[in-house]
Amino acid sequence: MRYRFYTANVFTDRAFGGNPLAVFPDGRDLSSEQMRRVARELNLSETVFVFPAERPRHTRRLRIFTPSAELPFAGHPTIGTAHVLASIGEIALERDVTNIVFEEGVGPVPVRIRVQDGRPVFAQLAAPRLPEFGPPPPSLEKIAATLSLYPSDLLRAEVGPQAVSCGVPFLFVPVRDKEAMRRVRVNREQWERSFSSYWAPHLYVFAELNGSSLRARMFAPALGIEEDPATGAAATALAGYLGVRDGRSDATLRWRIEQGFEMGRPSILHVEADKRDGAIISIRVGGASVLVSQGTMEVPDLA
Repeated sequence: MRYRFYTANVFTDRAFGGNPLAVFPDGRDLSSEQMRRVARELNLSETVFVFPAERPRHTRRLRIFTPSAELPFAGHPTIGTAHVLASIGEIALERDVTNIVFEEGVGPVPVRIRVQDGRPVFAQLAAPRLPEFGPPPPSLEKIAATLSLYPSDLLRAEVGPQAVSCGVPFLFVPVRDKEAMRRVRVNREQWERSFSSYWAPHLYVFAELNGSSLRARMFAPALGIEEDPATGAAATALAGYLGVRDGRSDATLRWRIEQGFEMGRPSILHVEADKRDGAIISIRVGGASVLVSQGTMEVPDLA
């Protein structure tokens, strides 16, 4: 049977930047195994299959696959699917802002679509879960060895590595500067020894550029992703990592994250976190997307 699909570049305002995504607007009649094989065939960071929502007030249900695993939640597929469905008329747009809710494995995910001249130009999701902080990570020496860095490249003490999840767990590793960021290479043998069974096996390396501007890289060998150009789920968890370290008690904190630059796929993610009485009460991440292509795929019956 033939299925229609679209591709988009997410967290960018121009084609061939950002993070590529494939979206199948109607995944009905596809089995889980067929979806896994389609995602492996396309070999993008993620492929999304869209289904009717199970609850009447929700917009659609999404299933998200990497080339090797299904994810309960992911940021760039959520943002990109909202853009694709709005662009092809599957979501009716209001004049300025359209609010929708996607059902994902992690639960309902609210998305806000900004509209200009009848077109979607920016989408922002609200993290489905507040930050959960994981167990202590492996030693700085093991982290540095896994990233092919020197221990002195990593920041320590209160700004040192920590595992955080807003649905998908990441280990956040702050490094000194962009030069250290450029030298990162994941040593797969060291990763297998130190991280393959750790609570947060996905490694998110970042450096502060100035104030609230950051440069980041993300590596997820466990998901079959050598490096990801833009990672929305990680950006929500990063807001948890940074938010608890910010001394302000009541504020909306904002960050601009550059990711994918070392890969030649520059991406810009805009992140916000609301703090009240010293606690993080909500996190949002958003960005632009560009529709790139459309096509059909013949998906064989595996029965």
